[in-house]
Amino acid sequence: MAAFGVVIHYHSGLSARHPAPMTIRTRFAPSPTGYLHIGGARTALFSWLYARKHGGTFILRIEDTDLERSTAESVDAILQGMTWLGLEYDEGPFFQTHRFPRYKEVIDRMLKEGTAYHCYCSKERLETLRTEQMARKEKPRYDGKCRHGVANPPKDIPPVVRFKNPLEGAVVVEDLIRGKVVFQSSELDDLIIARSDGTPTYNFTVVVDDMDMQITHVIRGDDHLNNTPRQMNMLKALGHTPPVYAHVPMILGADGARLSKRHGAVSVMQYRDEGFLPEALLNYLARLGWSHGDQEIFSMEEMIRLFEVTNVHSSAAAFNPEKLLWLNQHYIKTADPKHVAHHLSHHLGKLDIDPSKGPDLIEVVKAQRERAKTLAEMAAASAFFYKTVEAYEPKDAAAHLKPETLEPLTELRERLAGLPEWNAEALHTAVNGLAEARGLKLGKIAQPLRVAVAGRAVSPPIDQTLALLGREQTLKRLDRALAHIRRAHSA
Repeated sequence: MAAFGVVIHYHSGLSARHPAPMTIRTRFAPSPTGYLHIGGARTALFSWLYARKHGGTFILRIEDTDLERSTAESVDAILQGMTWLGLEYDEGPFFQTHRFPRYKEVIDRMLKEGTAYHCYCSKERLETLRTEQMARKEKPRYDGKCRHGVANPPKDIPPVVRFKNPLEGAVVVEDLIRGKVVFQSSELDDLIIARSDGTPTYNFTVVVDDMDMQITHVIRGDDHLNNTPRQMNMLKALGHTPPVYAHVPMILGADGARLSKRHGAVSVMQYRDEGFLPEALLNYLARLGWSHGDQEIFSMEEMIRLFEVTNVHSSAAAFNPEKLLWLNQHYIKTADPKHVAHHLSHHLGKLDIDPSKGPDLIEVVKAQRERAKTLAEMAAASAFFYKTVEAYEPKDAAAHLKPETLEPLTELRERLAGLPEWNAEALHTAVNGLAEARGLKLGKIAQPLRVAVAGRAVSPPIDQTLALLGREQTLKRLDRALAHIRRAHSA
C-alpha cells in the first residue's frame, strides 16, 4: 500500500493512448471522538455498497485532527464496529495525524501560488467584526483585511493561513441525492486552513486527503453539505477535479427529533451487545432511506447488486426499533445455524458460559431459533444447557413440582435410565409412552420434566431438550427435582 506523502498515482497497465475507465474510489472518514454510531454506520454501508457495486475501492480514513477530543479508544471502537459489520476496507485505515508534513507541503504551495494568505487579525478584532455584522443582520464572515497582504506584519501575532476563496460567481454542487445545490461565492468565507500553531483545519485536511487518495465519490451526511462548496473551491485551486458528492439525510427518532441516546441504542456495538446480528442491522440501515420496490429483506449480494445512491431518499428517515427487531428475528430463524452460533457464543461468554463444555452450540441454535428475537434472549434461554440450574422459577415449581408429580417423574427417571439409545426419537417415545400408560395428557409429564431440567416451564420441545442435555445431566437434574419435591412437601 502506498504512502501518502505525495500524490498517489494508480496505474492500470493501459497505455496513455487508451486511458482506463475511471475506477470508483469511495471513503468512510469518521472522527474518533466517540463510538461508531448508527448514522455513521449507514454512511459507511452506502459508501461500501457503491464501491462494491462498481468494482471500486473502499477506503477507511480516520480524521483525527481534533487532538483534544480524539482518543485511541474511539479508534478501536470504530475499527471494531466495522469488523463486526463486515464492512471490510480495501485501503487504510489512514490517520490524518500521520499526514501533517503533507498538509504543510500543500499549504506552502498555496501560499506561494497566491491561493492562500497569512492573516494577522487578532481574536478581539474578529469578535468585534462578528458582533457588528450580526447587529446589521449580516451573515458573519471574514472581511478580507489581510487578503492582499500586510505591509508590516506584527511580530507578536503568529498568523493563521486562510484560503483565498473566489469573490464572484457560484459553486454548483450536482448532488446525487439532493440534485443541484447552488452556493454563491459571496456567501463563502476565506476560511482558515492552518491555525496559528501550524496545525491544519478539518476542511483543508479533507481536501488534501480526497485529492491524494483520488476519491471519486464522497457519500456522507448532509450536515457536511455546507462544507462542500468550500472544499470544491480549494480542490479547484489545487488543480484537482472535485469528486461527485452525495449527501445522505440524517436519521430521526420516532418523535421526529434527531436520533440520540434517549431514543435507545445509537452505538453499533451496543446493538451487538443487545443481541442483534450484523446482517440484520445492515439490512435495516440499507432500507433506512433507500428502497428497491417493496422488498424488505436483502442479502448482502442483493444489496450490492441493487443499490443505487441516486435512489436514496432526500428526506430524513425515522428509526423504528420494532422493525429492526423483526428483521433480527428473521435472520436468527433463517441464517446458517453455524453463523448464528458464532455470534451467540459472545453472549454466552457474557454469562460466564464456555459453550465448548456442553451440547453442540449449532444444535442448540437449531432448537432455540424459532422463539428468540435477539441473541441475548437466546443465550439467557440456553444457559441451562451449560450450567446447573441453581434455582427453579418459583411459579413454575409451585405449579409443576408437586406431590402428585413425584410418582410419574420417578417412573420416568427409571425409563430414561434404561434407554438403550439416547436420541430425540427414543426420548419422545419414552415420555409419550409414560403419559399414555398413566392416562395423562402429555403436558402433565412434559411440564414437570421441563421445570426439572431447565428450571422453568419454557424450553425447546422436551425430546430435543433432553437429547441436547444428555443422559447424565438429565438424570442428575431429575434426581435433584425429585429431592426438591420430597423436601418441599415432607411437612
